Amino acid sequence: MLIIDNALVSELLSMEECIDVQEQAFRAIPSGNAAYRPRLDMYAPCERDDGYYRWGTMEGVFDGIFAIRMKSDVITWPRDASGRWSEDKYCVEPGTYCGLVLLFSIRNGEPLAVINDGVIQHMRVGGGAGIGVRHLSRSDSGIVGLLGSGGMARTYLEAFCAVRNIESVKVYSPTPANRERFAEEMGGELGVEVVPVDSAREAVRGVDILASATDSMEPTFEADWLEPGMHVTNLGPDEISRAALERFDVRIRQGTPGIEVEEGPRLKSGVGHSPMAFIAGTEDEMQRLPPQSHGRSNFRMAYPDYCDLVGGTAPGRSSETEITFYQNVGNQGLQFASVGGLVYRKALAEGRGRTMPTEWFLQDIRD
Repeated sequence: MLIIDNALVSELLSMEECIDVQEQAFRAIPSGNAAYRPRLDMYAPCERDDGYYRWGTMEGVFDGIFAIRMKSDVITWPRDASGRWSEDKYCVEPGTYCGLVLLFSIRNGEPLAVINDGVIQHMRVGGGAGIGVRHLSRSDSGIVGLLGSGGMARTYLEAFCAVRNIESVKVYSPTPANRERFAEEMGGELGVEVVPVDSAREAVRGVDILASATDSMEPTFEADWLEPGMHVTNLGPDEISRAALERFDVRIRQGTPGIEVEEGPRLKSGVGHSPMAFIAGTEDEMQRLPPQSHGRSNFRMAYPDYCDLVGGTAPGRSSETEITFYQNVGNQGLQFASVGGLVYRKALAEGRGRTMPTEWFLQDIRD
């Protein structure tokens, strides 16, 4: 049994590998050689009167490995000075988080590894956005507009540079220091020109690839800012307005983002960033939760998915002027099985990671 931390994941996993192994897994879905269960969350009242506890899981199986990714968070939904919603989280205290990926062998059920999910989480999401750029953006796309300057924006840009010859980037974040730091660090790391800009409008103007990689629970750009030939991708469903969705000529979703069930008072979609949530608490405690978001319906849009696109049953970009959209949501559990499995096998081959006796995780009582 291996224990693999974020530092080791960073050493072992490249963005190119992350993109490629996810595509291998996604292509295996139609044949039954890969499967996944979309994200489900459970909410319960926490010690804060402005927040809620959230437990989230997703599962997948690919190439001999089953993975379950688990998160334990306290969630709040602050508003900025303009009244815009966002979602914030922590475990124990602000600045610390708890997310784990557990791997098991499907050959004999053996527990294989426990992996911190931080780096894999950012890489698999950024890699998903890169898959969309690889298949839907113009081949000569060289200018990127980024809305957001956090960890996800970093891996989005890294993925774009892995699949396209990116020459320049414009980045916008409401906090000037954040966008300036992002520009300096990512420009140096990737060897491209990264310019911080003063507005979302300026970040969108004249770009080939537009990525919204924020925690916003409201749209981050206006539909009439979109220009012919652009490719657009997202992080959360709320970042894209219905008006923008109607402007896209080609719409492809990565995979099935949520489970279709009948909703009720304690089972709801679109609570914060949750596709589907089971909710505990009194009526008064549930008032802490944000209203169901407009983006919840975006989880359910009947777009063709990645498999339809690469399988030839759904058209991709057919002209230089079309505006394409890749909904970077779905296949979550499968992403952790594929990327987590790759990391595990590389660690095992190199003799890396901390070992724990497998028998500690076994028992002689039938469960």
